[in-house]
Amino acid sequence: MRKVFNRRNKPGSRSQSPWRSSSSDSSSTKALPEAAAGPYWVGVASDCNSRYRKSMEDSHTWRLKYMDEPDSGFFAVFDGHAGAQAATYCCKVIPYTLAQELREKEATAPQALFKTFKSIDKQLEDQNIKNSGSTAAVALVRTEGDGRGRRLYVANVGDTRVVLNRGGKALRLSYDHRGGDANEGKRIYNAGGLLMNGRVNGVLAVTRALGDLYMKEYVVGDPYTTETALGPYDEQLIIACDGLWDVCSDQKAVDLIKKLSSPEEASKRLLQYALDNFSTDNLTVMVINLAEN
Repeated sequence: MRKVFNRRNKPGSRSQSPWRSSSSDSSSTKALPEAAAGPYWVGVASDCNSRYRKSMEDSHTWRLKYMDEPDSGFFAVFDGHAGAQAATYCCKVIPYTLAQELREKEATAPQALFKTFKSIDKQLEDQNIKNSGSTAAVALVRTEGDGRGRRLYVANVGDTRVVLNRGGKALRLSYDHRGGDANEGKRIYNAGGLLMNGRVNGVLAVTRALGDLYMKEYVVGDPYTTETALGPYDEQLIIACDGLWDVCSDQKAVDLIKKLSSPEEASKRLLQYALDNFSTDNLTVMVINLAEN
Protein backbone atom coordinates (compact mmCIF):
# COMPACT_ATOMS: atom_id res chain seq x y z
CA MET A 1 0.00 0.00 0.00
CA ARG A 2 1.25 3.43 -0.88
CA LYS A 3 0.58 6.97 0.24
CA VAL A 4 1.82 10.26 -1.13
CA PHE A 5 1.61 13.60 0.66
CA ASN A 6 2.40 17.04 -0.65
CA ARG A 7 2.44 20.48 0.94
CA ARG A 8 3.80 23.77 -0.30
CA ASN A 9 3.54 27.39 0.70
CA LYS A 10 1.52 29.72 -1.53
CA PRO A 11 1.93 33.42 -0.76
CA GLY A 12 -1.38 34.95 0.20
CA SER A 13 -3.25 31.70 0.78
CA ARG A 14 -4.40 30.29 4.08
CA SER A 15 -3.25 27.02 5.58
CA GLN A 16 -5.95 24.44 6.23
CA SER A 17 -3.74 22.79 8.82
CA PRO A 18 -0.29 23.75 10.15
CA TRP A 19 0.90 20.17 10.36
CA ARG A 20 0.46 16.65 9.15
CA SER A 21 0.88 13.38 10.99
CA SER A 22 0.47 9.88 9.64
CA SER A 23 1.07 6.31 10.67
CA SER A 24 0.90 5.36 6.98
CA ASP A 25 -1.80 2.76 7.50
CA SER A 26 -4.08 3.53 4.56
CA SER A 27 -4.28 1.28 1.53
CA SER A 28 -4.85 4.16 -0.91
CA THR A 29 -2.60 6.73 -2.48
CA LYS A 30 -3.29 10.24 -1.19
CA ALA A 31 -2.05 13.75 -1.85
CA LEU A 32 -2.58 16.69 0.46
CA PRO A 33 -3.52 20.07 -1.03
CA GLU A 34 -0.85 22.73 -1.27
CA ALA A 35 -1.11 25.30 1.51
CA ALA A 36 0.72 28.30 2.92
CA ALA A 37 2.46 27.38 6.15
CA GLY A 38 6.02 28.64 6.01
CA PRO A 39 8.84 28.62 3.48
CA TYR A 40 9.06 24.86 3.06
CA TRP A 41 7.52 22.44 0.58
CA VAL A 42 7.12 18.87 1.81
CA GLY A 43 6.50 15.61 -0.03
CA VAL A 44 6.17 12.15 1.52
CA ALA A 45 5.79 8.76 -0.15
CA SER A 46 5.29 5.54 1.80
CA ASP A 47 4.62 1.93 0.96
CA CYS A 48 4.11 -1.14 3.13
CA ASN A 49 6.06 -3.20 0.58
CA SER A 50 3.53 -5.99 1.01
CA ARG A 51 5.57 -8.42 -1.07
CA TYR A 52 7.88 -8.73 1.92
CA ARG A 53 6.01 -7.18 4.87
CA LYS A 54 2.59 -8.01 6.28
CA SER A 55 2.06 -4.71 8.09
CA MET A 56 3.21 -1.09 8.06
CA GLU A 57 5.21 -0.02 11.11
CA ASP A 58 6.49 3.37 9.90
CA SER A 59 5.09 6.74 10.94
CA HIS A 60 5.91 10.29 9.96
CA THR A 61 4.91 13.83 10.82
CA TRP A 62 5.74 17.42 10.03
CA ARG A 63 4.81 20.85 11.35
CA LEU A 64 5.18 24.04 9.35
CA LYS A 65 5.38 27.38 11.15
CA TYR A 66 6.41 25.25 14.11
CA MET A 67 5.76 26.94 17.45
CA ASP A 68 4.21 29.84 15.48
CA GLU A 69 7.59 30.84 14.07
CA PRO A 70 7.11 31.77 10.38
CA ASP A 71 10.46 30.36 9.20
CA SER A 72 10.42 27.25 11.38
CA GLY A 73 9.69 23.66 10.40
CA PHE A 74 9.63 20.32 12.20
CA PHE A 75 10.00 17.06 10.24
CA ALA A 76 10.29 13.47 11.49
CA VAL A 77 10.21 9.84 10.37
CA PHE A 78 9.89 6.82 12.65
CA ASP A 79 10.55 3.19 11.73
CA GLY A 80 8.90 0.85 14.21
CA HIS A 81 9.76 -2.74 15.05
CA ALA A 82 7.95 -5.43 17.06
CA GLY A 83 4.73 -3.64 16.19
CA ALA A 84 3.81 -0.07 15.33
CA GLN A 85 2.89 1.06 18.84
CA ALA A 86 6.13 2.86 19.68
CA ALA A 87 6.43 4.58 16.30
CA THR A 88 2.80 5.71 16.39
CA TYR A 89 3.18 7.11 19.89
CA CYS A 90 6.40 8.94 19.03
CA CYS A 91 4.79 10.43 15.94
CA LYS A 92 1.90 11.87 17.94
CA VAL A 93 3.77 13.11 20.99
CA ILE A 94 7.29 14.18 20.02
CA PRO A 95 6.34 17.52 18.37
CA TYR A 96 4.66 18.65 21.60
CA THR A 97 7.43 17.37 23.85
CA LEU A 98 10.12 19.14 21.82
CA ALA A 99 8.15 22.40 21.81
CA GLN A 100 7.93 22.21 25.59
CA GLU A 101 11.67 21.64 25.90
CA LEU A 102 12.48 24.49 23.46
CA ARG A 103 10.52 26.91 25.62
CA GLU A 104 13.05 26.38 28.37
CA LYS A 105 15.13 29.52 27.80
CA GLU A 106 18.38 28.00 29.00
CA ALA A 107 18.24 25.06 26.59
CA THR A 108 19.87 25.13 23.17
CA ALA A 109 18.10 23.31 20.33
CA PRO A 110 20.48 20.29 20.50
CA GLN A 111 19.97 20.10 24.26
CA ALA A 112 16.20 20.30 23.82
CA LEU A 113 16.30 17.50 21.25
CA PHE A 114 18.38 15.30 23.55
CA LYS A 115 16.02 15.90 26.48
CA THR A 116 13.03 15.21 24.23
CA PHE A 117 14.32 11.79 23.20
CA LYS A 118 15.00 10.88 26.83
CA SER A 119 11.53 12.08 27.81
CA ILE A 120 9.88 10.00 25.08
CA ASP A 121 11.67 6.89 26.34
CA LYS A 122 10.25 7.56 29.81
CA GLN A 123 6.79 8.20 28.38
CA LEU A 124 6.85 4.89 26.52
CA GLU A 125 7.65 3.17 29.80
CA ASP A 126 4.77 5.00 31.50
CA GLN A 127 2.47 3.91 28.66
CA ASN A 128 3.56 0.31 29.28
CA ILE A 129 4.80 -0.06 25.69
CA LYS A 130 7.47 -2.61 26.56
CA ASN A 131 8.32 -4.71 23.53
CA SER A 132 7.75 -2.32 20.64
CA GLY A 133 10.47 0.13 19.65
CA SER A 134 11.21 2.67 16.97
CA THR A 135 14.01 4.49 15.27
CA ALA A 136 13.59 8.25 15.08
CA ALA A 137 15.01 10.95 12.84
CA VAL A 138 13.95 14.50 13.64
CA ALA A 139 14.89 17.68 11.78
CA LEU A 140 14.18 21.18 13.08
CA VAL A 141 14.72 24.27 10.92
CA ARG A 142 14.54 27.70 12.52
CA THR A 143 15.98 31.18 12.13
CA GLU A 144 18.03 32.10 15.17
CA GLY A 145 17.67 35.64 16.44
CA ASP A 146 21.32 36.02 17.41
CA GLY A 147 22.50 36.69 13.87
CA ARG A 148 23.36 33.07 13.07
CA GLY A 149 20.63 32.86 10.44
CA ARG A 150 18.81 29.69 9.46
CA ARG A 151 19.92 26.60 11.30
CA LEU A 152 19.10 22.95 10.73
CA TYR A 153 19.15 20.78 13.84
CA VAL A 154 18.99 16.99 13.51
CA ALA A 155 18.65 14.24 16.11
CA ASN A 156 18.39 10.52 15.46
CA VAL A 157 18.49 7.07 16.99
CA GLY A 158 18.66 3.93 14.90
CA ASP A 159 19.15 3.85 11.15
CA THR A 160 16.54 6.26 9.83
CA ARG A 161 18.78 8.65 7.95
CA VAL A 162 18.87 12.39 7.19
CA VAL A 163 20.72 13.55 4.07
CA LEU A 164 21.12 17.13 2.84
CA ASN A 165 21.48 18.03 -0.83
CA ARG A 166 24.12 20.76 -0.73
CA GLY A 167 24.72 21.96 -4.25
CA GLY A 168 24.26 18.47 -5.66
CA LYS A 169 26.50 16.79 -3.07
CA ALA A 170 25.12 14.50 -0.38
CA LEU A 171 25.85 15.48 3.23
CA ARG A 172 24.76 12.96 5.86
CA LEU A 173 23.54 14.65 9.05
CA SER A 174 22.56 11.55 11.04
CA TYR A 175 24.37 8.48 12.33
CA ASP A 176 23.44 4.86 11.68
CA HIS A 177 23.26 3.08 15.03
CA ARG A 178 23.61 -0.52 13.90
CA GLY A 179 25.23 -3.68 15.15
CA GLY A 180 28.07 -3.47 12.66
CA ASP A 181 29.32 -0.18 14.09
CA ALA A 182 32.49 -0.66 16.15
CA ASN A 183 31.76 2.15 18.61
CA GLU A 184 28.24 0.91 19.25
CA GLY A 185 29.50 -2.65 19.63
CA LYS A 186 32.00 -1.54 22.27
CA ARG A 187 29.33 0.40 24.16
CA ILE A 188 26.99 -2.58 24.24
CA TYR A 189 29.77 -4.96 25.29
CA ASN A 190 30.76 -2.61 28.14
CA ALA A 191 27.12 -2.56 29.27
CA GLY A 192 27.08 -6.35 29.48
CA GLY A 193 25.35 -7.10 26.20
CA LEU A 194 26.34 -9.12 23.16
CA LEU A 195 26.26 -8.66 19.42
CA MET A 196 25.42 -11.83 17.52
CA ASN A 197 25.17 -11.73 13.73
CA GLY A 198 25.14 -7.95 13.93
CA ARG A 199 22.15 -7.88 16.29
CA VAL A 200 21.90 -6.82 19.93
CA ASN A 201 21.69 -10.06 21.93
CA GLY A 202 20.95 -11.72 18.59
CA VAL A 203 17.59 -9.93 18.30
CA LEU A 204 17.66 -6.27 17.26
CA ALA A 205 19.54 -4.82 14.29
CA VAL A 206 19.61 -1.24 15.61
CA THR A 207 21.64 -0.38 18.68
CA ARG A 208 19.73 2.76 19.65
CA ALA A 209 15.99 3.27 19.59
CA LEU A 210 13.05 4.71 21.47
CA GLY A 211 11.19 2.04 23.40
CA ASP A 212 12.52 -1.54 23.48
CA LEU A 213 12.27 -1.36 27.25
CA TYR A 214 13.12 -5.03 27.72
CA MET A 215 16.71 -4.32 26.63
CA LYS A 216 16.97 -0.61 27.45
CA GLU A 217 20.33 -1.01 29.17
CA TYR A 218 21.81 -1.82 25.75
CA VAL A 219 19.46 -0.17 23.23
CA VAL A 220 19.62 3.36 24.57
CA GLY A 221 17.60 6.35 23.42
CA ASP A 222 20.46 8.87 23.50
CA PRO A 223 20.36 10.63 20.12
CA TYR A 224 23.12 11.70 17.79
CA THR A 225 22.69 15.42 17.11
CA THR A 226 24.04 17.85 14.54
CA GLU A 227 23.72 21.57 13.86
CA THR A 228 24.12 22.89 10.31
CA ALA A 229 24.12 26.47 9.04
CA LEU A 230 21.88 26.62 5.98
CA GLY A 231 22.93 28.60 2.93
CA PRO A 232 21.77 29.22 -0.64
CA TYR A 233 23.18 25.90 -1.90
CA ASP A 234 21.20 23.80 0.58
CA GLU A 235 18.32 22.73 -1.60
CA GLN A 236 16.66 19.54 -0.38
CA LEU A 237 16.51 17.45 2.77
CA ILE A 238 15.80 13.71 2.64
CA ILE A 239 14.55 11.83 5.71
CA ALA A 240 13.96 8.15 5.06
CA CYS A 241 13.90 4.82 6.84
CA ASP A 242 16.39 2.09 6.06
CA GLY A 243 14.07 0.58 3.48
CA LEU A 244 15.55 3.17 1.13
CA TRP A 245 19.13 3.29 2.40
CA ASP A 246 19.59 -0.48 2.32
CA VAL A 247 19.52 -0.26 -1.49
CA CYS A 248 20.51 3.35 -2.19
CA SER A 249 23.61 5.37 -1.31
CA ASP A 250 23.35 8.94 -0.05
CA GLN A 251 24.80 10.37 -3.24
CA LYS A 252 22.59 8.22 -5.46
CA ALA A 253 19.53 9.52 -3.63
CA VAL A 254 20.60 13.12 -4.21
CA ASP A 255 21.40 12.42 -7.86
CA LEU A 256 17.94 10.95 -8.39
CA ILE A 257 16.08 14.03 -7.17
CA LYS A 258 18.35 17.07 -7.47
CA LYS A 259 16.74 18.25 -10.71
CA LEU A 260 13.17 17.82 -9.42
CA SER A 261 11.44 20.93 -8.14
CA SER A 262 8.52 19.02 -6.61
CA PRO A 263 9.29 17.18 -3.35
CA GLU A 264 6.24 15.01 -4.00
CA GLU A 265 7.77 13.75 -7.22
CA ALA A 266 11.16 13.45 -5.51
CA SER A 267 9.81 11.28 -2.70
CA LYS A 268 7.93 9.10 -5.20
CA ARG A 269 11.04 8.65 -7.32
CA LEU A 270 13.13 7.54 -4.35
CA LEU A 271 10.44 5.14 -3.17
CA GLN A 272 10.10 3.62 -6.62
CA TYR A 273 13.87 3.25 -6.88
CA ALA A 274 13.87 1.28 -3.62
CA LEU A 275 11.08 -0.99 -4.83
CA ASP A 276 12.77 -1.53 -8.18
CA ASN A 277 15.98 -2.50 -6.39
CA PHE A 278 14.28 -5.11 -4.20
CA SER A 279 14.08 -3.36 -0.85
CA THR A 280 12.51 -5.80 1.59
CA ASP A 281 11.34 -3.35 4.27
CA ASN A 282 8.56 -0.85 4.84
CA LEU A 283 9.32 2.38 3.00
CA THR A 284 8.83 5.99 4.04
CA VAL A 285 10.60 8.82 2.22
CA MET A 286 10.19 12.48 3.12
CA VAL A 287 11.70 15.25 0.98
CA ILE A 288 11.72 18.90 2.05
CA ASN A 289 12.61 21.75 -0.27
CA LEU A 290 14.72 24.21 1.72
CA ALA A 291 15.40 26.91 -0.88
CA GLU A 292 14.21 30.24 0.50
CA ASN A 293 13.03 31.42 -2.92
